[in-house]
Amino acid sequence: MAEIDGGQPLREVVASQIRLMILDGELSPGQRLVEGHLAERLGVSRNPVREAMRSLEATGLIEVVPRRGAHVCAIDRLEVHHIQQIRILVEGYAVEQAAELQDPDAIEKIRQCMDEGRGATERGDAVTAALCHREFHIAVEKAAGIPFLQQVLDPLRQQTELVFSVVTDSRGDITWEEHEAIYDAIAAGDAPRAREMSRRHIVNALESFEMAVEPAST
Repeated sequence: MAEIDGGQPLREVVASQIRLMILDGELSPGQRLVEGHLAERLGVSRNPVREAMRSLEATGLIEVVPRRGAHVCAIDRLEVHHIQQIRILVEGYAVEQAAELQDPDAIEKIRQCMDEGRGATERGDAVTAALCHREFHIAVEKAAGIPFLQQVLDPLRQQTELVFSVVTDSRGDITWEEHEAIYDAIAAGDAPRAREMSRRHIVNALESFEMAVEPAST
């Protein structure tokens, strides 16, 4: 049964419970998620379950298909690897452009996403941390000042958000230290360092992801 912790909204508590059920294997890849069943299992009404699943869809753990409902996303390690390699190239270009453009409002937005994400991690709200991670990268793309860049990266990001979701428990504050290194390089106008920090962040997340899913494939 979901329990409210420290005044946390019920939808966040429910989202955290469902997330743990997925990462622990209690809900398996490809499994259909029925609002009524989950609500009964967690001892809540359907509404917070519905809101929780919307949040989890943005983290990459759940996919909602029209007329078919929601199901747990499957993990294709090879696909994740290829997509992350593409992201290294495209996001590396994005952070370089953001560092060179130096849009103060856009850079402040990057900082806000990072601070909110670190705060969520510190209070144990992994779902909000995952959402802030996503918003951080979107803010970087917008700071690059390239209108169609988000259209290029959105499909890739949607397929690999589960990488952060899977490794967030093991990496914790480490990932926000990496985000801060990216932010610092952009804010300082150091384009080469921004690209390198972005590359390291994606590589480290990929390595942690592969370690996290290794037991399931052996």
